[in-house]
Amino acid sequence: MKTPNRNLFAFKEFLKEYLDLRKDKDNELATVESIRKGVEFKGANLWILIFAIFMASLGLNVNSTAVIIGAMLISPLMGPIMGIGLSVGLNDFELMKRSFKSFLVATAFSVATSTFFFLISPIDEAQSELLARTSPTIYDVLIALFGGLAGVVAFSTKEKGNVIPGVAIATALMPPLCTAGFGLATGNLVYFMGAFYLYFINSVFISVATFIGVRVMHFHKKEFVDVTRERTVRRTIVFLVVATMCPAIYLTYHIIKDSFYERTVNRFVTEELSFDKTQILDKKVIHKGDSTEIRVVLIGEDVPVASLEIAQRKLKDYKLNNTRLTVVQGMNNSGVDVTSIRAMVMEDFYKNSEEQIKEQQKKIVQLEKALTSYKTFDETGRNIVQELKVLYPSIQTLSLNRAVETRVDSLRSDTVTFAVAKFSPKPGSAEQNKIRQWLKARIKAKELRLIVE
Repeated sequence: MKTPNRNLFAFKEFLKEYLDLRKDKDNELATVESIRKGVEFKGANLWILIFAIFMASLGLNVNSTAVIIGAMLISPLMGPIMGIGLSVGLNDFELMKRSFKSFLVATAFSVATSTFFFLISPIDEAQSELLARTSPTIYDVLIALFGGLAGVVAFSTKEKGNVIPGVAIATALMPPLCTAGFGLATGNLVYFMGAFYLYFINSVFISVATFIGVRVMHFHKKEFVDVTRERTVRRTIVFLVVATMCPAIYLTYHIIKDSFYERTVNRFVTEELSFDKTQILDKKVIHKGDSTEIRVVLIGEDVPVASLEIAQRKLKDYKLNNTRLTVVQGMNNSGVDVTSIRAMVMEDFYKNSEEQIKEQQKKIVQLEKALTSYKTFDETGRNIVQELKVLYPSIQTLSLNRAVETRVDSLRSDTVTFAVAKFSPKPGSAEQNKIRQWLKARIKAKELRLIVE
């Protein structure tokens, strides 16, 4: 009975040895002070944020991923967000007020700067990098949570390394703010709400991750001499946290729900609307109150109405209740989203072109290898002629070639080397056999046929 207990104790010691965060923990006061300094948004910090917003907006405008990443690297936007999480973990109401104020100032200046940029920008078309920030998914929530955890752990260790810049890139706080500015500048409130929604979710979960990290690493809470004031501060912090988390939890629930719904719709379309000689060109999910419409565009041969009715009835099997299927066939029907079709056609063209280029590159490499082999064989032939001339002065010409020989009975193919030689006078059979054996060994051929003229 003692062995299992001993093994369990050893396993706990193993986990403690490798997973104990406090082993590499830096001075707690230094860590807290480092986060406090990043909270303030005045002077240089604010100007750095404004310039970074200009850079990120420009990157979104010209669809440059490199510029967007560079802007996220120099942005100080993580400071007040982590400050909020730290203040909750330390029970520090003063730090929470400063962090909230800085967060609101940074957000306001960011949106104003990006709106100004897109108002004066001659490019008013939404690029793919910008469109990717118009609606959050469950993956954005998870990235913000785990990124925030990595950030607070890195801040608390002695050697911070390059984790903080990586967290700034992964959590992507700036692009949604710039996209929100684009929405205001172009009057597209859907873009503005979607992007700001993504920014809010990211901010909340980074703060939550910071709070979790602070509590797990046992940072010391702020102590109050006045017990009544401590109780008041704690209640105020709890109220603010709940007020902030409630909409975030509600929004996250809908994100998760929409993600599952979207995945189910994709599975339904793939499994039930795949027909021979017909291709799915476009798919859209349109929410109308309590009901939902799945709008699918097909090209190719028309699908019979009976088949579409069967697919409609199978919606219940996928638990897609209150969902209506609308299938548009042909390009001349009204209501077809030409922009989506163009995007999908270009995507297919790009993928097909990329595959063709890869296949052509493979063929080029194979041909280059074959050409190199032939060149090497020709050079070997020239050298052998000189050597053979010394051994057999009667030789006049020599030709070396490789060919694929297929056996009729087994259809087995082998590579055979043919040597065609002209002598004057012609050597005898025994001499020819010696020449064949010498050539076979000299060019290292598995099989060699000598033809003497």
